[in-house]
Amino acid sequence: MASPRLETFCCPNRDAATEFVVTFQPVLFGALTLGSAALSLMFAVLQILPKRKGYRRLGQYPLPRPASSSRILFIISICDILGCAGVIIRSSVWLGLPSIIDGISVTNNTDVLPEVFCVGSAMWIQLFFSASFWWTFCYAVDVFLVVKTSAGISTIVLYHMITWGLAVLLCVEGVAMLYYPSISDCEQGLQHAVPHYITTYAPMLLVLIANPIFFSRTTSAVTSLLKGRQGIYTENERRLATEIKIRFFKIMLVFFVCWAPNLINESLLFYLEMQADISDSSLRDIRNASLTTWFIMGILNPMQAFLNTLAFHGWTGLDVDLSLQRTRELAWDSGSTSVPNVAGQNSVVGTTLLYQSHIQEAQKIGNGQQHSDAISVLSEGNRPSSVASRSLVYQGW
Repeated sequence: MASPRLETFCCPNRDAATEFVVTFQPVLFGALTLGSAALSLMFAVLQILPKRKGYRRLGQYPLPRPASSSRILFIISICDILGCAGVIIRSSVWLGLPSIIDGISVTNNTDVLPEVFCVGSAMWIQLFFSASFWWTFCYAVDVFLVVKTSAGISTIVLYHMITWGLAVLLCVEGVAMLYYPSISDCEQGLQHAVPHYITTYAPMLLVLIANPIFFSRTTSAVTSLLKGRQGIYTENERRLATEIKIRFFKIMLVFFVCWAPNLINESLLFYLEMQADISDSSLRDIRNASLTTWFIMGILNPMQAFLNTLAFHGWTGLDVDLSLQRTRELAWDSGSTSVPNVAGQNSVVGTTLLYQSHIQEAQKIGNGQQHSDAISVLSEGNRPSSVASRSLVYQGW
């Protein structure tokens, strides 16, 4: 799981609330987080691997570069997978070598290995999950800009600079404030730990607040583009708009389910910290609630890796293709249901990989096709419903 409490736990003079949750049934908690992270990592990797079923050979078509939104979704999955790997390593060591935890609890301990491992593993997990938050925010910004400007060109390098720069900066700054003047002698008090918690939860809150706004405005813009393309709003276009809404809803639902327990748990623990004695009988319900959300966090935080791939692509199947020829193939995502073709109308166009070169080519042709490209970027991941729709994609529709 990704919680600043685990970094606070690396201080021997940790606060009572952190000591209470981290030391409660550590073996059971470690086993749950290890199992959740291992399953999530395994299925997430399986999801993003190329599949044999559903592939179509391009023949004379070369392999262009994927659209920025496709690459952003892939990077989010990689960040989640790396975060899960950190959870697996930390939980495995804590379960297999309980002396590591005991060494952290000893004040003025000369053995620095327990504290170094504690801090290193916690920073690894926070860094990659924080990067995942920033990339999720960039995805919302990217799809909004593509649809709003009908340009379809996004600077992926700029996104890299923003996400990794902010993730590293906030992680290092928060940890430096927390472990001042040293890991073995951290300063005590809420005012000392608050900057660390802010740097951890700021990107999470940004996604929870800003992404629904961007997704809502993007959906409204998509509806306008669909109506303005031919002056009519057909059933197929209505279905496409609905699929885009569902896609955005699933992304936000996964994020809320996986990370809302963190906010609830942190609020409860802060309330306990402000009490003179957290073992008071009047605080029994608060303690139980904090422990419950703590275990829920341990299960749901790592599951974001797998659940995100389901939200992005649907279930892609088990038929993995590891052959070298896969680079000559274009994946049609099998996660969404196909839309029947209606005579005289263009069927819903969507692919797992929508390529930036198509969008750039469309810019040379006209605004109508620019609008189509912008919408196609959002509908990527939906299976094309007919041969005619595939040919439109090939032609840069």
